[in-house]
Amino acid sequence: MPSFLMKKALITLLVLTSFALAVPAQSPLNADEKAIADYIDKHNPEALTFLEKVVNIESPTEDLLGVRNVGTAFGDEFKSLGMTVKWIDMPPEMKRAGHLVAELPGTKGKRILLLGHIDTVLRGEKYRVEGNKAYGTGVGDMKGGDVIILQALKALKASGALKDRQIIVMLTGDEEATGLPDTISRGPMRDLAKRSDLALSFESSVLNTATVGRRGFSNWTLEVTAKTGHSSAIFREGMGDGAIFEASRILNEFREKLGNEKYLTFNPSLILGGTTVDQADTSGSATGKLNVIPAKVVVTGDLRFISDAQKEATRKTMTDIVAKNLPGTTATITFKDGTPAMTPADGNYDLMKQLDQVSRDLGQGPITALDPGERGAGDIAYISGIIPGLDGLGIGGNVNSHAKGESAQIDTLLPDTKRIALLIYRLTR
Repeated sequence: MPSFLMKKALITLLVLTSFALAVPAQSPLNADEKAIADYIDKHNPEALTFLEKVVNIESPTEDLLGVRNVGTAFGDEFKSLGMTVKWIDMPPEMKRAGHLVAELPGTKGKRILLLGHIDTVLRGEKYRVEGNKAYGTGVGDMKGGDVIILQALKALKASGALKDRQIIVMLTGDEEATGLPDTISRGPMRDLAKRSDLALSFESSVLNTATVGRRGFSNWTLEVTAKTGHSSAIFREGMGDGAIFEASRILNEFREKLGNEKYLTFNPSLILGGTTVDQADTSGSATGKLNVIPAKVVVTGDLRFISDAQKEATRKTMTDIVAKNLPGTTATITFKDGTPAMTPADGNYDLMKQLDQVSRDLGQGPITALDPGERGAGDIAYISGIIPGLDGLGIGGNVNSHAKGESAQIDTLLPDTKRIALLIYRLTR
């Protein structure tokens, strides 16, 4: 038989086990976070109603009034949260509507810059819902993300979590076709970044990932000239190889020397060659005869890169290749900057880890980094060298962006909003 002490220990163990079973596991969310999540649950129908409203306001980049109207709709909502709202106009010759900025001043916690855009590529298809999909131009790119910003701030405001916190929202009106020069169109964004500690951007999300890097892009133009004459004299001394063979050599060396570098792509998108060439931007014409050596070739293309260092090294390699001309030919290459790269950085990964913890605490599973090669240029890249940031925090399931039939998974709006609201809450504590 067990001893008295063994009986007492057994009874104590049974009591403690029963107590443990009776007490539920402690939630990883504190009382404020639970209140924030509950608010988002309760008010999700309102968010969907507002999403329908703004999607149904047509706002292609060139429709300046339409872009302003979407900005007004969001501006009114931000004002209701006690935010100071202003519209930043662009110069008339730029033909861009401008940007909406809403701000809460504060002194506590991280200073956060939230980025979105309110323009679209196409003129609008109206909002409609089929099952768990919402259709409509801009629903995913990126009015759904803009609504997540708004709804997260509403939940934080309702819980008192925005008191004495600095939050700045910037919704640009020309992300899909950035106004030039970008020193003017993105100057205000850079100024806001210098007053902030980090940036969160709300392009559509891709499954349970966050975007820690985006490739930038620039344009290049190759021009080749050559001696011309009767085709029977090609390759002869004094005549040379002609412009088309020289252009072919250059393009092939681009492919051979640069074709396997990670995150680097270069695409010759338009080529014109012959006796004469008339080229302008993305169109042109060429003439030639079968018995005449081609005198000119013009090639235009794009270059995509993950860092300024990669861009500059690639440009040097391309320039060196262009300089080694075949007999009887000359060639030049010029470059034009576009959107910079959002280069993956330690600060970006640190933010992703914090988002990952929020997601796990909400029971939504882990968050991982999206391969930077999977994402093209975006607004956040203009400030990625100033402060750390994350992108890809908007509505999920975006399909047919920039095309007819654009859709998003509206059942992701609620969990995505919770994730962002709690991330902002923890960052500002």
